[in-house]
Amino acid sequence: MIEARGLARTFTGGHAAVEAVRGVDLSVAPGEIVGFLGPNGAGKTTTLRMLTTLLAPTAGTASVAGCDLRTDPAGVRRGIGYVAQGGGTDPGVPAAEELDLQARLYGVPDRAARIAALCARLDLEGLGPRPAGALSGGQRRRLDIALGLVHRPPLLFLDEPTAGLDPQSRGNLWDHIRGMRDRDGTTVFLTTHYLDEADALCDRLLIIDRGRIVAEGTPAGLKRRVAGDVVTLELADAAGCEPARKALSEQPGVREAAVTGTSVRLTVEDGEKALMPLIRALDGAGVELASLNLARPTLDDVFFTVTGRTLRDAA
Repeated sequence: MIEARGLARTFTGGHAAVEAVRGVDLSVAPGEIVGFLGPNGAGKTTTLRMLTTLLAPTAGTASVAGCDLRTDPAGVRRGIGYVAQGGGTDPGVPAAEELDLQARLYGVPDRAARIAALCARLDLEGLGPRPAGALSGGQRRRLDIALGLVHRPPLLFLDEPTAGLDPQSRGNLWDHIRGMRDRDGTTVFLTTHYLDEADALCDRLLIIDRGRIVAEGTPAGLKRRVAGDVVTLELADAAGCEPARKALSEQPGVREAAVTGTSVRLTVEDGEKALMPLIRALDGAGVELASLNLARPTLDDVFFTVTGRTLRDAA
């Protein structure tokens, strides 16, 4: 659904040129939900604007929804839906009129039936006469998504889809986004600053920093590969810490080993598989183990590893 190679954008003017995006390569397969993460100023928004034809690339090529970004931008726009962070509704216009206008702009032939089906799927039934400004935050965001889906695009871009929503509305919207993919096969490309959202919702993640993709993979795969699992071993005696650290450091899959008091903290590639060999290594070194704890890394750990800062700090 998306294939980009060397996509770049340089802004000129003022005292110096700014390379906002520096040769991005990315691929998105049909039916995927892909999360696009990055701190402010990393090039995330610029990349999204290029892929949705709102900004011309300075260099590189891209095919979006089967159409060339440079030579057929109108074809790209016909094949995508785009839901901006701020939405696209007029607060004073009834929801039904917003949907009808969008359907007419795209030439949807069965627009009444299509609008009715979307309202049923997105829990908007009965809200058609109400002005968009009178809807709750969650209702208005679902209306934004309905506007992006009314012409049945195979690819939907969502920019911060749940920003500002309460936890219940966010969870409800996650279910609807999964439903688009599972029921209709819609491919979803979304940006988010909520790492729990990316973890729960996305099949695959792309992390951009300083204009380049610095990490990509499934949420679980990134945690294992970039951050690793953390195993903390509490020893019965501090005198055993150094022998333990030495013995454990030599085990396959152990990336780092650090001693604090009577604890040895290890970063390992696959914690569950590593536990038994680690215990055997301690026993072989004659070190008595008091307790053991395995902790999974978070996406914030991954983000910190690849960018040097947490997403919260970066935002």
